[in-house]
Amino acid sequence: MGDTLAKERSQALRIAMLSYRSKPHCGGQGIYLRHLSRELTKLGHQVEVISGQPYPELDEGVTLTKVPSLDLYRDPDPFRVPGLGEFRDLVDVEEFATMCVAGFPEPKTFSKRAAKLMKQRRDDFDVVHDNQVLGYGMLDIERMGFPMVTSIHHPITFDRRIDLEAAPTLRKKLTLRRWYGFLRMQGKVARKVSKILTVSESSERDIVKDFGVDPERIQVIPLGVDDGFRPPTEPRVPGRIVAMASADSPIKGISTLLEAFAKLRTERDVELLLVTKPEPGGRTEKLIEELAIGDAVRFVNGISDAELVQVMGSAELACVPSLYEGFSLPTAELMACETPLVVSRAGAIPEVVGPEGLCADLVPPGDVGELELALAALLDDPERRARMGKAGRERVLEKFSWHAVAVATAAAYEEAIAASGASQTAERNNR
Repeated sequence: MGDTLAKERSQALRIAMLSYRSKPHCGGQGIYLRHLSRELTKLGHQVEVISGQPYPELDEGVTLTKVPSLDLYRDPDPFRVPGLGEFRDLVDVEEFATMCVAGFPEPKTFSKRAAKLMKQRRDDFDVVHDNQVLGYGMLDIERMGFPMVTSIHHPITFDRRIDLEAAPTLRKKLTLRRWYGFLRMQGKVARKVSKILTVSESSERDIVKDFGVDPERIQVIPLGVDDGFRPPTEPRVPGRIVAMASADSPIKGISTLLEAFAKLRTERDVELLLVTKPEPGGRTEKLIEELAIGDAVRFVNGISDAELVQVMGSAELACVPSLYEGFSLPTAELMACETPLVVSRAGAIPEVVGPEGLCADLVPPGDVGELELALAALLDDPERRARMGKAGRERVLEKFSWHAVAVATAAAYEEAIAASGASQTAERNNR
Protein backbone atom coordinates (compact mmCIF):
# COMPACT_ATOMS: atom_id res chain seq x y z
CA MET A 1 0.00 0.00 0.00
CA GLY A 2 2.93 2.30 0.55
CA ASP A 3 3.96 4.61 3.39
CA THR A 4 2.34 7.69 1.84
CA LEU A 5 -1.07 6.05 1.58
CA ALA A 6 -0.77 4.75 5.14
CA LYS A 7 -0.12 8.29 6.42
CA GLU A 8 -3.09 9.66 4.49
CA ARG A 9 -5.35 6.99 5.88
CA SER A 10 -4.29 7.68 9.45
CA GLN A 11 -5.65 11.19 8.95
CA ALA A 12 -9.01 10.34 7.36
CA LEU A 13 -10.28 6.82 6.72
CA ARG A 14 -13.05 5.86 4.33
CA ILE A 15 -15.04 3.34 6.37
CA ALA A 16 -17.81 0.97 5.30
CA MET A 17 -19.84 -0.36 8.23
CA LEU A 18 -21.96 -3.40 7.35
CA SER A 19 -24.98 -4.58 9.36
CA TYR A 20 -27.70 -7.01 8.29
CA ARG A 21 -30.30 -5.24 10.47
CA SER A 22 -30.05 -2.05 12.50
CA LYS A 23 -33.15 -1.42 14.57
CA PRO A 24 -32.78 2.17 15.80
CA HIS A 25 -34.07 2.28 19.39
CA CYS A 26 -33.53 -1.22 20.73
CA GLY A 27 -31.13 -4.01 20.02
CA GLY A 28 -27.40 -3.46 20.21
CA GLN A 29 -26.65 -3.37 16.48
CA GLY A 30 -28.54 -0.17 15.62
CA ILE A 31 -27.41 1.66 18.75
CA TYR A 32 -23.79 0.62 18.20
CA LEU A 33 -23.85 1.77 14.56
CA ARG A 34 -25.40 5.12 15.31
CA HIS A 35 -23.07 6.19 18.11
CA LEU A 36 -19.86 4.74 16.70
CA SER A 37 -20.45 6.17 13.21
CA ARG A 38 -21.20 9.60 14.68
CA GLU A 39 -18.03 9.67 16.78
CA LEU A 40 -15.86 8.36 13.94
CA THR A 41 -17.22 11.17 11.77
CA LYS A 42 -16.38 13.69 14.48
CA LEU A 43 -12.82 12.38 14.38
CA GLY A 44 -12.68 13.37 10.71
CA HIS A 45 -13.33 9.98 9.09
CA GLN A 46 -15.78 9.33 6.26
CA VAL A 47 -18.35 6.74 7.32
CA GLU A 48 -20.92 4.94 5.19
CA VAL A 49 -23.31 2.54 6.88
CA ILE A 50 -24.50 -0.25 4.59
CA SER A 51 -27.51 -1.93 6.17
CA GLY A 52 -30.45 -4.19 5.62
CA GLN A 53 -33.88 -3.59 7.12
CA PRO A 54 -34.84 -2.28 9.59
CA TYR A 55 -32.61 0.63 8.71
CA PRO A 56 -30.73 2.63 11.35
CA GLU A 57 -31.19 6.21 12.39
CA LEU A 58 -27.89 8.00 11.76
CA ASP A 59 -26.52 11.42 12.64
CA GLU A 60 -25.56 14.24 10.33
CA GLY A 61 -22.49 13.51 8.23
CA VAL A 62 -22.96 9.73 8.13
CA THR A 63 -24.11 8.22 4.84
CA LEU A 64 -26.67 5.40 4.73
CA THR A 65 -26.73 2.93 1.85
CA LYS A 66 -29.81 0.72 1.98
CA VAL A 67 -29.55 -2.93 0.99
CA PRO A 68 -33.19 -4.05 0.68
CA SER A 69 -34.20 -7.55 1.65
CA LEU A 70 -37.65 -9.11 1.54
CA ASP A 71 -38.03 -7.77 5.10
CA LEU A 72 -39.73 -10.97 6.21
CA TYR A 73 -39.77 -10.13 9.94
CA ARG A 74 -41.03 -6.58 9.81
CA ASP A 75 -43.37 -5.18 12.40
CA PRO A 76 -46.37 -5.58 12.40
CA ASP A 77 -46.23 -8.39 9.81
CA PRO A 78 -43.53 -10.90 10.83
CA PHE A 79 -43.07 -14.12 8.83
CA ARG A 80 -44.98 -12.58 5.96
CA VAL A 81 -45.44 -14.15 2.52
CA PRO A 82 -44.16 -11.73 -0.15
CA GLY A 83 -45.87 -11.33 -3.50
CA LEU A 84 -44.24 -12.84 -6.61
CA GLY A 85 -43.37 -9.38 -7.89
CA GLU A 86 -41.18 -8.75 -4.82
CA PHE A 87 -38.66 -11.44 -5.77
CA ARG A 88 -35.69 -9.90 -7.59
CA ASP A 89 -33.11 -12.67 -7.71
CA LEU A 90 -32.07 -16.07 -6.34
CA VAL A 91 -30.89 -14.52 -3.07
CA ASP A 92 -34.48 -13.42 -2.42
CA VAL A 93 -35.66 -16.94 -3.20
CA GLU A 94 -33.12 -18.37 -0.73
CA GLU A 95 -34.21 -15.89 1.94
CA PHE A 96 -37.88 -16.87 1.67
CA ALA A 97 -37.17 -20.60 1.37
CA THR A 98 -35.02 -20.52 4.52
CA MET A 99 -37.79 -18.79 6.46
CA CYS A 100 -40.29 -21.39 5.23
CA VAL A 101 -38.26 -24.18 6.87
CA ALA A 102 -38.01 -22.18 10.12
CA GLY A 103 -34.44 -20.93 9.54
CA PHE A 104 -33.14 -17.39 9.96
CA PRO A 105 -31.64 -16.28 6.63
CA GLU A 106 -30.70 -12.62 7.13
CA PRO A 107 -26.98 -12.86 8.02
CA LYS A 108 -26.24 -15.11 5.02
CA THR A 109 -28.42 -13.34 2.45
CA PHE A 110 -27.33 -9.86 3.52
CA SER A 111 -23.69 -10.91 3.26
CA LYS A 112 -24.28 -12.07 -0.32
CA ARG A 113 -25.93 -8.78 -1.25
CA ALA A 114 -23.18 -6.81 0.49
CA ALA A 115 -20.45 -8.74 -1.35
CA LYS A 116 -22.10 -7.96 -4.69
CA LEU A 117 -22.25 -4.27 -3.78
CA MET A 118 -18.66 -4.11 -2.52
CA LYS A 119 -17.36 -5.77 -5.69
CA GLN A 120 -18.58 -2.69 -7.56
CA ARG A 121 -16.95 -0.31 -5.06
CA ARG A 122 -13.42 -1.65 -4.65
CA ASP A 123 -11.86 1.83 -4.68
CA ASP A 124 -14.34 3.56 -2.36
CA PHE A 125 -13.21 2.34 1.07
CA ASP A 126 -10.03 1.91 3.08
CA VAL A 127 -11.53 -0.52 5.59
CA VAL A 128 -14.70 -2.57 6.09
CA HIS A 129 -16.31 -3.12 9.50
CA ASP A 130 -18.60 -6.16 9.74
CA ASN A 131 -21.09 -5.61 12.57
CA GLN A 132 -21.76 -9.27 13.52
CA VAL A 133 -23.01 -10.32 10.10
CA LEU A 134 -20.52 -13.21 9.94
CA GLY A 135 -21.99 -14.43 6.66
CA TYR A 136 -20.00 -16.18 3.96
CA GLY A 137 -20.12 -12.99 1.87
CA MET A 138 -17.87 -11.29 4.43
CA LEU A 139 -15.09 -13.71 3.50
CA ASP A 140 -15.66 -12.84 -0.17
CA ILE A 141 -15.27 -9.14 0.68
CA GLU A 142 -12.03 -9.79 2.51
CA ARG A 143 -10.75 -11.83 -0.45
CA MET A 144 -11.41 -8.79 -2.66
CA GLY A 145 -8.55 -7.10 -0.81
CA PHE A 146 -10.54 -4.98 1.64
CA PRO A 147 -8.97 -4.72 5.11
CA MET A 148 -11.67 -5.89 7.52
CA VAL A 149 -12.52 -5.91 11.20
CA THR A 150 -15.48 -7.86 12.59
CA SER A 151 -17.49 -7.00 15.68
CA ILE A 152 -18.95 -9.88 17.68
CA HIS A 153 -20.91 -8.42 20.58
CA HIS A 154 -21.42 -11.91 21.95
CA PRO A 155 -21.80 -15.33 20.33
CA ILE A 156 -25.49 -16.10 19.81
CA THR A 157 -24.73 -19.63 20.98
CA PHE A 158 -25.79 -18.47 24.46
CA ASP A 159 -29.21 -17.35 23.20
CA ARG A 160 -29.64 -20.75 21.54
CA ARG A 161 -28.78 -22.69 24.69
CA ILE A 162 -31.17 -20.72 26.88
CA ASP A 163 -34.00 -20.82 24.33
CA LEU A 164 -33.60 -24.59 23.97
CA GLU A 165 -33.68 -25.06 27.75
CA ALA A 166 -36.89 -23.01 27.95
CA ALA A 167 -38.60 -24.76 25.00
CA PRO A 168 -41.71 -26.57 26.32
CA THR A 169 -41.92 -29.33 23.68
CA LEU A 170 -39.69 -31.44 21.46
CA ARG A 171 -41.30 -29.87 18.41
CA LYS A 172 -40.39 -26.40 19.67
CA LYS A 173 -36.81 -27.53 20.30
CA LEU A 174 -36.53 -28.82 16.72
CA THR A 175 -37.90 -25.54 15.38
CA LEU A 176 -35.39 -23.57 17.43
CA ARG A 177 -32.51 -25.72 16.17
CA ARG A 178 -33.49 -24.85 12.59
CA TRP A 179 -33.85 -21.14 13.50
CA TYR A 180 -30.35 -21.05 14.95
CA GLY A 181 -28.86 -22.98 12.03
CA PHE A 182 -27.04 -19.81 10.91
CA LEU A 183 -24.66 -20.23 13.86
CA ARG A 184 -22.73 -22.97 12.04
CA MET A 185 -21.93 -20.42 9.35
CA GLN A 186 -21.08 -17.70 11.87
CA GLY A 187 -18.65 -20.00 13.66
CA LYS A 188 -16.88 -20.90 10.40
CA VAL A 189 -16.61 -17.25 9.36
CA ALA A 190 -15.43 -16.15 12.83
CA ARG A 191 -12.56 -18.64 12.64
CA LYS A 192 -11.41 -17.23 9.29
CA VAL A 193 -11.75 -13.43 9.59
CA SER A 194 -8.55 -11.53 10.33
CA LYS A 195 -9.47 -9.30 13.28
CA ILE A 196 -12.34 -9.42 15.76
CA LEU A 197 -13.54 -6.66 18.09
CA THR A 198 -15.72 -7.51 21.08
CA VAL A 199 -17.17 -5.54 23.94
CA SER A 200 -16.08 -7.36 27.10
CA GLU A 201 -13.63 -9.90 28.47
CA SER A 202 -16.60 -12.17 29.11
CA SER A 203 -17.56 -12.08 25.43
CA GLU A 204 -13.95 -12.68 24.44
CA ARG A 205 -13.85 -15.88 26.51
CA ASP A 206 -17.15 -17.04 25.05
CA ILE A 207 -16.08 -16.35 21.46
CA VAL A 208 -12.93 -18.38 22.01
CA LYS A 209 -14.85 -21.22 23.64
CA ASP A 210 -17.95 -21.42 21.45
CA PHE A 211 -16.54 -20.38 18.06
CA GLY A 212 -13.02 -21.73 18.47
CA VAL A 213 -11.40 -18.40 17.58
CA ASP A 214 -7.71 -17.75 18.25
CA PRO A 215 -7.69 -15.23 21.16
CA GLU A 216 -4.73 -13.43 19.56
CA ARG A 217 -7.12 -12.14 16.88
CA ILE A 218 -9.58 -10.63 19.39
CA GLN A 219 -9.48 -7.12 20.85
CA VAL A 220 -11.80 -5.87 23.61
CA ILE A 221 -13.25 -2.37 23.21
CA PRO A 222 -16.12 -1.67 25.68
CA LEU A 223 -19.22 0.21 24.54
CA GLY A 224 -19.96 3.82 25.34
CA VAL A 225 -22.89 5.73 26.80
CA ASP A 226 -24.42 8.70 25.03
CA ASP A 227 -24.07 12.07 26.78
CA GLY A 228 -27.86 12.43 26.83
CA PHE A 229 -28.16 9.88 29.64
CA ARG A 230 -28.10 12.13 32.71
CA PRO A 231 -29.47 12.18 36.27
CA PRO A 232 -33.10 13.28 36.58
CA THR A 233 -34.15 16.83 37.40
CA GLU A 234 -37.54 15.68 38.76
CA PRO A 235 -38.10 13.59 41.92
CA ARG A 236 -38.08 9.83 41.44
CA VAL A 237 -41.41 8.00 41.72
CA PRO A 238 -41.63 6.14 45.06
CA GLY A 239 -41.75 2.36 44.64
CA ARG A 240 -41.06 2.43 40.90
CA ILE A 241 -38.78 -0.26 39.45
CA VAL A 242 -37.62 -0.12 35.83
CA ALA A 243 -36.34 -2.97 33.67
CA MET A 244 -35.13 -2.85 30.06
CA ALA A 245 -35.40 -6.13 28.23
CA SER A 246 -36.94 -8.05 25.36
CA ALA A 247 -39.89 -9.30 27.34
CA ASP A 248 -40.43 -12.65 25.61
CA SER A 249 -36.79 -13.65 25.21
CA PRO A 250 -35.88 -16.14 27.98
CA ILE A 251 -32.25 -14.93 28.03
CA LYS A 252 -33.39 -11.58 29.46
CA GLY A 253 -34.73 -13.15 32.67
CA ILE A 254 -37.98 -11.18 32.80
CA SER A 255 -39.90 -14.16 34.21
CA THR A 256 -37.55 -14.20 37.21
CA LEU A 257 -38.15 -10.50 37.78
CA LEU A 258 -41.93 -10.85 37.49
CA GLU A 259 -42.02 -13.63 40.07
CA ALA A 260 -39.82 -11.65 42.46
CA PHE A 261 -41.96 -8.54 41.88
CA ALA A 262 -45.14 -10.49 42.63
CA LYS A 263 -43.71 -11.41 46.04
CA LEU A 264 -42.72 -7.79 46.68
CA ARG A 265 -46.18 -6.67 45.65
CA THR A 266 -47.83 -8.61 48.50
CA GLU A 267 -46.11 -6.41 51.08
CA ARG A 268 -45.30 -3.13 49.32
CA ASP A 269 -46.79 -0.44 47.15
CA VAL A 270 -44.52 -0.91 44.11
CA GLU A 271 -44.88 -0.67 40.36
CA LEU A 272 -42.83 -2.16 37.53
CA LEU A 273 -42.13 -0.42 34.22
CA LEU A 274 -40.91 -2.79 31.49
CA VAL A 275 -39.30 -0.90 28.62
CA THR A 276 -40.20 -3.37 25.90
CA LYS A 277 -42.95 -4.42 23.53
CA PRO A 278 -44.30 -7.80 24.57
CA GLU A 279 -45.47 -10.42 22.12
CA PRO A 280 -49.30 -10.41 22.22
CA GLY A 281 -50.33 -13.48 24.15
CA GLY A 282 -46.67 -14.34 24.77
CA ARG A 283 -45.03 -15.78 27.86
CA THR A 284 -44.69 -12.43 29.61
CA GLU A 285 -48.35 -11.44 29.29
CA LYS A 286 -49.43 -14.92 30.39
CA LEU A 287 -47.15 -14.86 33.43
CA ILE A 288 -48.39 -11.41 34.48
CA GLU A 289 -51.95 -12.76 34.33
CA GLU A 290 -51.03 -15.91 36.29
CA LEU A 291 -49.32 -13.82 38.99
CA ALA A 292 -52.26 -11.36 39.12
CA ILE A 293 -49.98 -8.32 38.94
CA GLY A 294 -51.43 -6.67 35.82
CA ASP A 295 -52.50 -3.61 37.80
CA ALA A 296 -48.89 -2.94 38.85
CA VAL A 297 -46.95 -3.74 35.64
CA ARG A 298 -46.79 -1.32 32.72
CA PHE A 299 -45.10 -1.64 29.32
CA VAL A 300 -43.32 1.32 27.72
CA ASN A 301 -42.22 1.22 24.09
CA GLY A 302 -41.87 3.35 20.96
CA ILE A 303 -40.39 6.27 22.90
CA SER A 304 -37.65 8.73 21.97
CA ASP A 305 -34.19 8.76 23.52
CA ALA A 306 -35.15 11.78 25.62
CA GLU A 307 -38.26 9.99 26.89
CA LEU A 308 -36.17 6.91 27.65
CA VAL A 309 -33.83 9.00 29.81
CA GLN A 310 -36.86 10.34 31.69
CA VAL A 311 -38.14 6.80 32.30
CA MET A 312 -34.74 5.60 33.51
CA GLY A 313 -34.42 8.55 35.86
CA SER A 314 -37.96 8.24 37.21
CA ALA A 315 -37.35 4.97 39.04
CA GLU A 316 -36.11 4.47 42.58
CA LEU A 317 -34.16 1.50 41.28
CA ALA A 318 -33.68 -0.60 38.17
CA CYS A 319 -33.23 -4.30 37.59
CA VAL A 320 -31.26 -6.19 34.94
CA PRO A 321 -32.22 -9.85 35.52
CA SER A 322 -30.60 -11.28 32.36
CA LEU A 323 -29.27 -14.82 32.26
CA TYR A 324 -26.50 -13.60 29.94
CA GLU A 325 -25.25 -10.32 28.44
CA GLY A 326 -22.31 -9.68 26.14
CA PHE A 327 -22.07 -6.15 27.57
CA SER A 328 -25.50 -4.78 28.64
CA LEU A 329 -25.55 -1.21 27.39
CA PRO A 330 -28.84 -0.47 29.24
CA THR A 331 -27.02 -1.23 32.49
CA ALA A 332 -24.43 1.45 31.76
CA GLU A 333 -27.13 3.89 30.58
CA LEU A 334 -29.04 3.41 33.84
CA MET A 335 -25.82 4.03 35.77
CA ALA A 336 -25.36 7.29 33.83
CA CYS A 337 -28.82 8.32 35.05
CA GLU A 338 -27.71 7.68 38.67
CA THR A 339 -30.32 4.94 38.97
CA PRO A 340 -29.23 2.28 41.50
CA LEU A 341 -29.29 -1.30 40.26
CA VAL A 342 -29.94 -4.90 41.15
CA VAL A 343 -28.39 -7.05 38.43
CA SER A 344 -27.61 -10.67 37.62
CA ARG A 345 -24.12 -11.99 38.13
CA ALA A 346 -24.10 -13.14 34.51
CA GLY A 347 -22.00 -12.63 31.40
CA ALA A 348 -20.36 -9.20 31.24
CA ILE A 349 -22.71 -7.47 33.69
CA PRO A 350 -20.22 -7.68 36.60
CA GLU A 351 -17.58 -6.06 34.35
CA VAL A 352 -19.93 -3.16 33.61
CA VAL A 353 -21.02 -2.45 37.20
CA GLY A 354 -17.62 -2.99 38.81
CA PRO A 355 -16.99 -4.01 42.44
CA GLU A 356 -20.03 -5.62 44.05
CA GLY A 357 -22.20 -3.23 46.04
CA LEU A 358 -20.53 -0.07 44.72
CA CYS A 359 -22.84 0.69 41.76
CA ALA A 360 -25.15 -2.34 41.95
CA ASP A 361 -26.15 -5.35 44.03
CA LEU A 362 -25.53 -8.64 42.21
CA VAL A 363 -27.66 -11.79 42.52
CA PRO A 364 -27.43 -15.24 40.94
CA PRO A 365 -29.22 -15.32 37.56
CA GLY A 366 -32.63 -16.99 37.72
CA ASP A 367 -32.86 -16.91 41.53
CA VAL A 368 -36.27 -15.46 42.41
CA GLY A 369 -35.72 -15.45 46.18
CA GLU A 370 -32.35 -13.68 46.09
CA LEU A 371 -33.68 -11.12 43.62
CA GLU A 372 -36.69 -10.35 45.83
CA LEU A 373 -34.48 -9.90 48.89
CA ALA A 374 -32.05 -7.60 47.03
CA LEU A 375 -34.84 -5.43 45.62
CA ALA A 376 -36.52 -5.15 49.04
CA ALA A 377 -33.28 -4.25 50.80
CA LEU A 378 -32.47 -1.50 48.33
CA LEU A 379 -36.01 -0.09 48.39
CA ASP A 380 -35.65 0.20 52.18
CA ASP A 381 -32.33 2.07 52.06
CA PRO A 382 -32.59 5.48 50.35
CA GLU A 383 -29.12 6.57 51.48
CA ARG A 384 -27.47 3.55 49.90
CA ARG A 385 -29.51 4.06 46.74
CA ALA A 386 -28.17 7.62 46.49
CA ARG A 387 -24.56 6.51 47.05
CA MET A 388 -24.92 3.71 44.55
CA GLY A 389 -26.41 6.01 41.92
CA LYS A 390 -23.61 8.57 42.20
CA ALA A 391 -20.95 5.86 42.07
CA GLY A 392 -22.56 4.42 38.95
CA ARG A 393 -22.47 7.73 37.12
CA GLU A 394 -18.86 8.33 38.09
CA ARG A 395 -17.94 4.89 36.72
CA VAL A 396 -19.67 5.58 33.40
CA LEU A 397 -17.97 8.97 32.99
CA GLU A 398 -14.61 7.37 33.71
CA LYS A 399 -14.86 4.20 31.62
CA PHE A 400 -17.65 4.27 29.01
CA SER A 401 -17.33 7.00 26.39
CA TRP A 402 -18.33 6.70 22.72
CA HIS A 403 -15.47 9.05 21.85
CA ALA A 404 -13.02 6.62 23.44
CA VAL A 405 -14.70 3.72 21.61
CA ALA A 406 -14.26 5.55 18.29
CA VAL A 407 -10.58 6.36 18.94
CA ALA A 408 -9.82 2.74 19.85
CA THR A 409 -11.81 1.40 16.89
CA ALA A 410 -10.06 3.73 14.44
CA ALA A 411 -6.73 2.45 15.77
CA ALA A 412 -7.96 -1.11 15.15
CA TYR A 413 -8.81 -0.11 11.58
CA GLU A 414 -5.27 1.19 11.10
CA GLU A 415 -3.87 -2.13 12.32
CA ALA A 416 -6.14 -4.04 9.94
CA ILE A 417 -5.05 -1.84 7.02
CA ALA A 418 -1.38 -2.32 7.85
CA ALA A 419 -1.80 -6.09 8.22
CA SER A 420 -3.70 -6.32 4.95
CA GLY A 421 -1.01 -4.32 3.15
CA ALA A 422 1.73 -6.55 4.55
CA SER A 423 -0.22 -9.64 3.50
CA GLN A 424 -0.72 -8.39 -0.05
CA THR A 425 2.97 -7.48 -0.31
CA ALA A 426 3.96 -10.97 0.85
CA GLU A 427 1.63 -12.55 -1.70
CA ARG A 428 3.16 -10.51 -4.53
CA ASN A 429 6.70 -11.42 -3.42
CA ASN A 430 5.83 -15.11 -3.35
CA ARG A 431 4.49 -15.18 -6.90
